[in-house]
Amino acid sequence: MVSTRTAAARWLVVAIVLAIAGMSRAEEPDVTGTFSIVACEPESGVCGAAVASKFPAVGQVVPYVRAGVGAVCTQHWHRPEWGPKALDLLAHSKLPEEVLAELLRGDERPEKRQLAIIDIHGRCVNRNPYGADPSGIYWGGMTGRFYACQGNTLAGRTVITAMAEAYEETQGSLADRLMAALVAGDRAGGDHRGRLAAGIRVAKPGVADCWLELQVDKSEDAVRELARKYADLTHDAKGEWGRKTLIKKLQEGSPARPR
Repeated sequence: MVSTRTAAARWLVVAIVLAIAGMSRAEEPDVTGTFSIVACEPESGVCGAAVASKFPAVGQVVPYVRAGVGAVCTQHWHRPEWGPKALDLLAHSKLPEEVLAELLRGDERPEKRQLAIIDIHGRCVNRNPYGADPSGIYWGGMTGRFYACQGNTLAGRTVITAMAEAYEETQGSLADRLMAALVAGDRAGGDHRGRLAAGIRVAKPGVADCWLELQVDKSEDAVRELARKYADLTHDAKGEWGRKTLIKKLQEGSPARPR
């Protein structure tokens, strides 16, 4: 379980992010138009999530991970409090489908929610908004072997398929594959509104809270900046990813969009 001190600290961060966006926790947040991926390694208990968006500090309010339990992303009209709640339910052996039903039970705006939930066994579920805002243009998701990709306000469906392909084809650790998926989604067009923020979180059994956490809260090219941070990082969560891998990944796919 996440410690009381850690949970309180995260809620403080969420409150600050919402305040920056001009919102209170009692109000519905702005649309977290974004693309994200959740994934796990059942044999090791390692799980993680990565996300990018035009929304400021998106890595603080969309992805939630817990070692040996799973990962959750709450986006579009996101509900940050659903992250810890979903992980608690997974920890009590609820199926992802059951967790989804519990979160949405009695929700006043179910048509606005986009969710991804994966447990440590690799069972996962996507839930897309059916009443997305006009800026959504394209939203969708897909699941594969021990992962799920999803997004809204996307440049097109290739954002999702490019992420899935990159995650499946990349050699290396789970963190390597999450980063590769995020870069691929960005190269395919990503959030059509811009590239302000990105983040990655990975949890490992035996390590309190996040094993690896990197954030870019405000940048003109957030995914590229996050990838550079990751490439330069010395961390046991990394596999084969390094500067050469970064250069190769940034050169793959579609030309970068104008900022």
